[in-house]
Amino acid sequence: MTTVLEVRGLVKHFPVRSRGVIKRRVGDVHAVCGVSFDLAEQETLGLVGESGCGKTTTARLLLNLIPATAGSVHYGGRDLLKLSRSQMRPLRRDLQIVFQDPFASLDPRMTVAELIAEPLRIHSLFETKKVRELMRQVGLNPEHANRFPHEFSGGQRQRIGIARALALRPKVLLLDEPVSALDVSIRAGVINLLADLQESLGLSYIFVSHDLSVIRHVADRVAVMYLGKIVELAPTDALFNRAAHPYTQALISAIPVPDPHKERERRRIILAGDVPSPVDPPSGCRFRTRCPKFATLTAQEKQRCVNDVPALQDRGQGHPSACHYAEAVRML
Repeated sequence: MTTVLEVRGLVKHFPVRSRGVIKRRVGDVHAVCGVSFDLAEQETLGLVGESGCGKTTTARLLLNLIPATAGSVHYGGRDLLKLSRSQMRPLRRDLQIVFQDPFASLDPRMTVAELIAEPLRIHSLFETKKVRELMRQVGLNPEHANRFPHEFSGGQRQRIGIARALALRPKVLLLDEPVSALDVSIRAGVINLLADLQESLGLSYIFVSHDLSVIRHVADRVAVMYLGKIVELAPTDALFNRAAHPYTQALISAIPVPDPHKERERRRIILAGDVPSPVDPPSGCRFRTRCPKFATLTAQEKQRCVNDVPALQDRGQGHPSACHYAEAVRML
């Protein structure tokens, strides 16, 4: 398949400054550390992990919304991270984002028609009929175009955000937890809408979420992040059926199963301790301080985890994972 987006060695550090009148730089928050992946045409790549693992920061870096510390994001043969704001502007038509909170991302002073028309006006593509077509496309009544965002439900507001993102006919859509703020019943409708749009418009998605049940339903491949790094990258079925990294196994073990008999028989993996500070991440494997497998290793094996950073590679499990002692385990 054709590669649409190529991400290599993406790094983002935020400075930490001291208090007081003279604010000295005393450290860095290691938000994203060496993230690499490809996105294929009409593919949905799920980006999952705990809160604070760097998912949203990665998504914003991909669109050059915040400057990267290092790395590259190639789209159409150009490195987006080396482009200025004016150079990025034509490419914004191909790369759009849908935010988590539909109410916060929409200007309450503008009508729905004005919100959807704004990107069209900026790129000199405005036509009244296009706004109405976009509203129909996302399941909204065009007769409500003159209403304001507060007059719509949460699910409808998210549909407005999707219509706004689709206005310029993008090729890549970044979905930053687009259904996490919605009720379960509304969530299914938005997910089905995104699937229909992908098929009809040939879109590629990067779907950021902490909900593995949603990711399992929508994604073709899944990248699992922990403390700024991708620890496992695999096709969806392979990841959920044969997870190799201990962190992924712990996440999947927390997914509830509707069958009460199977639920009682399952082994839950409880992670000890809290997520380490991204200002001072552990040496070697960042997950070792909470890893249940680490406790079962010999002293020599533990030393390897402490000293050596595990590369994201296939160690015989059929897909890459960042664990020196990765072992595929059937979880569901």
